[in-house]
Formats: sequence, structure tokens, C-alpha cells
Amino acid sequence: MTSTRPDPSPTRERHVTWHDPLALAAAARSMEGIAFLQAIQAGALPPPPIIALLGITMAAVTPGSVTMVLPAGEYLFNPIGMVHGGALATLLDSVMGCAVQSVLPPDKAYTTLEIKVNYLRAMTMKSGAATAVATVRHLGARTAVAEAQATDAQGRLLATASTTCMVMDLPAAPGKTA
Repeated sequence: MTSTRPDPSPTRERHVTWHDPLALAAAARSMEGIAFLQAIQAGALPPPPIIALLGITMAAVTPGSVTMVLPAGEYLFNPIGMVHGGALATLLDSVMGCAVQSVLPPDKAYTTLEIKVNYLRAMTMKSGAATAVATVRHLGARTAVAEAQATDAQGRLLATASTTCMVMDLPAAPGKTA
């Protein structure tokens, strides 16, 4: 039986490097959340591996608000030629979590309890990079709530999201007991 599939286009390659995530986590344990994120933005600390993998950059960090940018790279495409929704959801989850982190002291951490994303339009090469802006709406002793919007290079709304994060004591460094 002969295949009727077209010849594949030339292959592409993407090389990703990252720094030790446990060293980055150790830095987080000793810094206010805002200072930690500003150090990543300034390049004094490396970004987390997931940020490097997807090609996300941190554009702005202020207390309670963070902005990140995701390129519309074809390495993020789904089978029908658009950026996979999971990549956009990761951008939104990351920016909202970092907005929460920006208001935490060094002895506190967060983790996502739930995330809701509303997709409004497809992200394609034509739409350009997505810029996501997140803002903390509530910070309590045990939970935090944040919201975000992602827009394309023309300023059109791609998606909105909200999250509830659990606020907790920062876990002891690996290999150490509290």
C-alpha cells in the first residue's frame, strides 16, 4: 500500500538550555517574592525551566502585578497550525502565579489550586506574540486569587483567566528538615 501523505517539510530544531531549578528554588527561600521575580526579570537569576522551554519572557514585575510575553513560535503549534491552547494556559498560569508570588514574604510559597481559562480567539503566527498581564485580586492567609488577560500583538483579547492559589509555608530545602 502506498502512502498518500505529502512529503514532510524540512525539519526544524529548537535547542533549550536551563539552569538547576533547585538552585533557583533555594534563592526563592531567601528573598521577598517581588525581589526574587525582579532578579529573574533583570537576568540576575535564571528563569525557571518551563519559562525557558516555552520561550516566555518576563516583561514587568510590580507588587501584585506581573506581565509576561509568549512568542507565537511554530514550535508551540498544534496539529492545525495554531499555538496549542496548553501553551497559552501555561502562560496564564505562570503570570498569575508570579503575581501572587510578588506579594509573598520569603517564608511563604504558593501553588495553583485551580485555573479557569476562557479562550476567545486563536493565537497564530499572524496574531504575533501574546502578552499576559496578571493582577492579584485577593491575598489571604491561606488562599490568593488572581486574574489575567492575554492579548495579541495588535492588542486583541486572546484569553482571560482566573486562579485560586494556596498560600503555604515554604517547604524546607531538599535534603534539609524543618
